Amino acid sequence: HIFPMSSTPQKSPDFTGQQTDSVPSPHRFYCSLAEIHLKKPGEQKHSKEPSSLQCMHLAVVACGDRLEETLIMLKSALLFSNRRLCFHIFAEDSLKPEFGKKLKEWPSSYTKKFEYNIYPITFSVGNAQEWKKLFKPCAAQRLFLPVILKDVDSLLYVDTDVLFLRPIDDIWHILAEFNSTQLAAMAPEHEIPKIGWYSRFARHPYYGTTGVNSGVMLMNLTRIRNTQFKNSMIPSGLTWEEMLYPLYQKYKNYITWGDQDLLNIIFYFNPECLYVFPCQWNYRPDHCMYGSNCKGAEEEGVSILHGNRGVYHDDKQPTFKALYEVIRDFPFEDNLFQSLYYPLQSKFLDTVHTLCGRIPQVFLKQIEKTMKKVYENRVIVYLGANHRY
Repeated sequence: HIFPMSSTPQKSPDFTGQQTDSVPSPHRFYCSLAEIHLKKPGEQKHSKEPSSLQCMHLAVVACGDRLEETLIMLKSALLFSNRRLCFHIFAEDSLKPEFGKKLKEWPSSYTKKFEYNIYPITFSVGNAQEWKKLFKPCAAQRLFLPVILKDVDSLLYVDTDVLFLRPIDDIWHILAEFNSTQLAAMAPEHEIPKIGWYSRFARHPYYGTTGVNSGVMLMNLTRIRNTQFKNSMIPSGLTWEEMLYPLYQKYKNYITWGDQDLLNIIFYFNPECLYVFPCQWNYRPDHCMYGSNCKGAEEEGVSILHGNRGVYHDDKQPTFKALYEVIRDFPFEDNLFQSLYYPLQSKFLDTVHTLCGRIPQVFLKQIEKTMKKVYENRVIVYLGANHRY
């Protein structure tokens, strides 16, 4: 559904029957919502059940050897989240049967908490092979989510190397904090400009002082589809789909990080469209490997772990690897304290020789908080059931 946004003087009904922002006047052309059309008869629905209207949508793109990483990411989402989840998995043809097989093997106590769709890798504009080879295999697919998932209003996109350490519900609530022009949310690429990659090396425009990292990205797809974006190619605005390929053609010889660079360029020209959430929602090795530099994580703990640089699969950052392995090896229906938290504490003892390993509380704080809530909720349910009898 479309979340009601703050700072909106007028409200008008959208196609779900809820209230959303009224359309700005025509002369306020850039980064403004166009008319929201009623759903047309016969439009394809990607989630077949009525529950999809209430679920939180999570999208991921998997190619090559990313099957296991993706499954562990989805597992972490299920372990800690409260509301129903709808998974949108974009995968190479060779991986699609494996995803279906593995997801069906999960216990019914968890499979009843989600529904999923598996999609082929497709690019609606430009050269598909060019898009597919941009930076990581298939990563550019995320740019086309607003075009492909036409019946989805909002979603959370994450890279395969992401782990949730608290309920998705909590980041989903950020959608309700968007003002009338914001349509996506990401975290900064760096916290300290003088050591930031974009501020030192970028040969193209980028958002803010340090750029943004697209590994965790909240998207209001309805707003993205109905917005005209300022750009460096023509004086007037372009829709999202119209803009993608010309933007790539203009900057392809100047970008290093592929689709993330393109997103930085888009939001450089449209900064009012972006909500920036703090670093604990996209916590990477860069936040601790040179010394702790994410104050939000120090205060609240890591909310979403992003193990880029391949750190789940080598020994360069054993703290990140420990979290990945413990969640991977956790039996779904076991006790969270005994089979997840305690093994994690034990593994962390072997990581204290690293800078990231010297701040275990940063990695454990949200897990502790989440497990406490799970335990309290089960006690309340248990006591309530006994009270009835």
